Amino acid sequence: MTNLEQRVFVAGHRGMVGAAIVRELHRRGYANVVTRSREELDLENQNQVHRFFSTTPVDVVYLAAAKVGGILANQTHPVDFLYKNLMIQCNVIRAAYAAGVRKLLFLGSSCIYPREAPQPIREDALLTGPLESTNEPYAIAKIAGLKLCEAYQRQYGARFICAMPTNLYGPRDNYDLHSSHVLPALIRKFHEGLESGQDSVTIWGTGAPLREFLYVDDLAQACVMLMEHPEAEGIYNIGAGQDISIAELARLVARVVGYTGNIVYDTGKPDGTPRKLMDSARVRALGWRPEISLTHGITLAYGHFLRERTQHALPVA
Repeated sequence: MTNLEQRVFVAGHRGMVGAAIVRELHRRGYANVVTRSREELDLENQNQVHRFFSTTPVDVVYLAAAKVGGILANQTHPVDFLYKNLMIQCNVIRAAYAAGVRKLLFLGSSCIYPREAPQPIREDALLTGPLESTNEPYAIAKIAGLKLCEAYQRQYGARFICAMPTNLYGPRDNYDLHSSHVLPALIRKFHEGLESGQDSVTIWGTGAPLREFLYVDDLAQACVMLMEHPEAEGIYNIGAGQDISIAELARLVARVVGYTGNIVYDTGKPDGTPRKLMDSARVRALGWRPEISLTHGITLAYGHFLRERTQHALPVA
């Protein structure tokens, strides 16, 4: 039986994934969820992280803190995506083990897999081929975090699990067009196109690549289930089980938003990986299934976008 009184630290609780995990923990009745803002705890600072774990009792850790972004952000700030993620991961994983943390979940990404990996991508495809160049710094950092968790498990018997989600979207997503992923970028572009009466909206690439999308609350349910499951170990892909072309996605987002103008493709911009569909058989075998369809999820996400836009000024494109 799950101990709802155990002390659970969610690193990165202000981000999209961390916030969803906190919501799920509260929904399930966890009474002692510990969070710290970046101002209170800089996860890139080794001394601060070790001081936190040595003075704050923690039983379980969800490591959702990360420097994330889309193709443009990865190409513009490769040092940030490699260095910052390495520091956060190494500091938290090492300090958590030293403090006697019973269980840790490390959040990775589907971009850890080779660009030309067989589809759908299984966990054992890791390190079998070259990575996609447009997000290589982030992928290398995440692979390092995954391998560090595996090393702690092999050398010390630590119960450190790794979850590799597909493309995520939902509440607290990033809508800054300089650093966002494709789905939130499309929501913002089509909304602004509708708002300003634009005849057309331009999106990056050819529209041909295939992508899989998962609503972030479905991911959170999978993560908490893995941490509660007595037999969960190793790496788990977490995906919706079906993909969609960027062109189809653009038409779907436009329909949800209500934009009826033309969609133009800037073929001079990179497409990224041709296809990235996850094989999530391992996590499904433990009983998890996604509940929110893509159309319903985009409708929910657009509602969150409108509320966030009202409450907070979004960065200018």
